[in-house]
Amino acid sequence: MTDIPIAAAGSTAIEAPSTARLAFIDNIRWSMIILVLSMHACDTYSPFGNWYYVDRQPSDLPTKLFFGVYQSFLQAFFMALLFFIAGYFSAASYDRKGFAPFVRDRVLRLGVPTLLYMAVIGPLTQYFLSHTWGRGGFGHQWLTHLKDGEWLSETGPMWFCAALLALSVLYGLCRLAGLKEPSFEPRDGRGGGAIAGFIAVMAVATFLVRIVVTEDASVLNMHPGDFPQYVLMYAAGALGYRGNWLLRLSDSSCLRWAALALSLSAILFATLIVFGGALQGDTSSYAGGFNPVSGGKCLWEALVCVGMGLLLLERYRRHFDRQGPFARWLSDNAFGVYLIHPPILVGAAILLHGVVLPAIAKAALLTAIAAVGSFAASAFILRKSPLRAIL
Repeated sequence: MTDIPIAAAGSTAIEAPSTARLAFIDNIRWSMIILVLSMHACDTYSPFGNWYYVDRQPSDLPTKLFFGVYQSFLQAFFMALLFFIAGYFSAASYDRKGFAPFVRDRVLRLGVPTLLYMAVIGPLTQYFLSHTWGRGGFGHQWLTHLKDGEWLSETGPMWFCAALLALSVLYGLCRLAGLKEPSFEPRDGRGGGAIAGFIAVMAVATFLVRIVVTEDASVLNMHPGDFPQYVLMYAAGALGYRGNWLLRLSDSSCLRWAALALSLSAILFATLIVFGGALQGDTSSYAGGFNPVSGGKCLWEALVCVGMGLLLLERYRRHFDRQGPFARWLSDNAFGVYLIHPPILVGAAILLHGVVLPAIAKAALLTAIAAVGSFAASAFILRKSPLRAIL
């Protein structure tokens, strides 16, 4: 999953990209996985979010604002960036394999781990750690959830892989029907209109969906209110592969447009905090509906999503386009960590219950402990098992 086709950096014409490894993309991926752990650690102690196990204490306004800002900021870009990378991989993989091998590979690498989580890892976490499955014995509860269909909503964090599998199959069907993304070549000093248009489309699409389905509404453990962003970023990843954006977008263009998008997002975010109801404790309008606060939040998310994507591309490509043994080890275990981290993070949170620390410090400590434990479990358990072939 880390062999990424690219074109030579100095080429002047974009043709079929050759196959090489982009270390900075590997580094972005494992960095985003650590942010996933950070988000779930925050869910444990903050007043916001849903997680298997929560250990929440009354919070003052500064703590609530910190968690609200930090979690909203992460949510605005980190999963979308993973969808972008996945779209890039999908276009590359389909070019090499064709429809049937492409779909078979996606089912193996995404579907099998998702089913493993739904059938084993998630149930064990819920029954023995978070105690959200009721009583009567694990076997009894497992069969009950299987019979009543609740298992379909118990993908946990593997909702991402389930959604990615669906998008991958849809992409494969489009390619099979003869549709192919155009080669949209970035040119230095240009492209501002395309970036602005993409941000606008993302914001409007998200706003329209959230009029009907609010951001916090869940369908099969997925949030439809976030999916316009994910689908558009996946499509942008496929376009990015065809146009070789990861190498052709200049550093100056990335920084310029990232600075503009993030500066506008900061102004907009401050406006939403002051006038949207957060300071009065009323956050209902942020989740959706036909109101200007929801529209502003959708625009803010789109600005952060694109701005952070461009900023991370430039920063990692310039400063983290190499891997020593440790970084390569982190990359090799990133997907395993994503799969196995829930029971480790929940178990660590239970052990930390008696530790007296401010909620923010406790979330940071839990992130560190869960990261160490999850990477170790992936390296010394999962990757020593038959799962190694698909992780």
